[in-house]
Amino acid sequence: MPTEAGPIAYLGPPATFTEEALLTEADLAARQLRPVPTIADAFDAVVEGSASAAFVPIENSIEGPVNATVDQLVFSEGLAVHREVVLDVHLDLMGVAGTPLGSVRRVISFPHAAAQCRRYLRDRLPQAEVGEASSTAEAARLVAEAGLAEVAAVAAPLAAKVYGLEVLDHAIEDHDGNQTRFVLVGPAGVPPPTGHDRTTVVCFQHADRPGSLHSILGQFAARSLNLTFIESRPTKQALGQYCFVITVEGHVADEVLGDCLKELRMQLDELKFLGSYPVAGEAASRRREEVEAGRRSAQEWLDSLRALVLPAQP
Repeated sequence: MPTEAGPIAYLGPPATFTEEALLTEADLAARQLRPVPTIADAFDAVVEGSASAAFVPIENSIEGPVNATVDQLVFSEGLAVHREVVLDVHLDLMGVAGTPLGSVRRVISFPHAAAQCRRYLRDRLPQAEVGEASSTAEAARLVAEAGLAEVAAVAAPLAAKVYGLEVLDHAIEDHDGNQTRFVLVGPAGVPPPTGHDRTTVVCFQHADRPGSLHSILGQFAARSLNLTFIESRPTKQALGQYCFVITVEGHVADEVLGDCLKELRMQLDELKFLGSYPVAGEAASRRREEVEAGRRSAQEWLDSLRALVLPAQP
């Protein structure tokens, strides 16, 4: 488990969505926070011991998985997910003060963020080239540093305030309900079950053969376990060889999920455990309360039945 004393490395610089999400968690915000340039740097800081945990984006509701994070989880050793945080995301187009929208010839952002605004950029700024930055906040910083009216950034609203930029257009994401999921990653360890948890594993096959994915998924389906995330990633060993990153509802301490993982471990070349952790959000908190209330009610019912048991006759 991440130690309370050590700093948390997160995808910086200041004013990224990652920092915004991190600051929504009071206990994490009270820790020492260390912005780093890339997702890989955040993981490296934990592996090297200069940080006790990494906080990084893993999935966006529009653009899907953040592969840089997924790959780090798959191929890093001794790390696990301890928490998830979900943040509502709005993206702003920003530039130096007085920039006319029609003068913008280059837009820079984190690739995942730019992709969430693909339609807007095509329709409103067809003349603009789209470039990459290591984060949305870094894009804003670069635009402020350049001071040119023909360059703009797609970034979080907070970045405009931090880097002294003017918002040229607000909430330019292509779809409503845009959310990004972040994870807190630290040394291997498992938070206790809460009644509404997720578990993430990586499935490595013995060989790529017909029906192999169906066989894996069948283990979850046979036990009515709900999958919330599945992503195939290359094993980096040979062309055409893939592993599967799977997130399922439940905790490793749950009997049914534990039985499923045991069967998969027997079936696969390798099954890598990436953590069991509480589901994020208000709905998840309500669900945990419902589960706990259900457990209490069921226990009271069982106790009432046991109270009817007659004593053994001498």
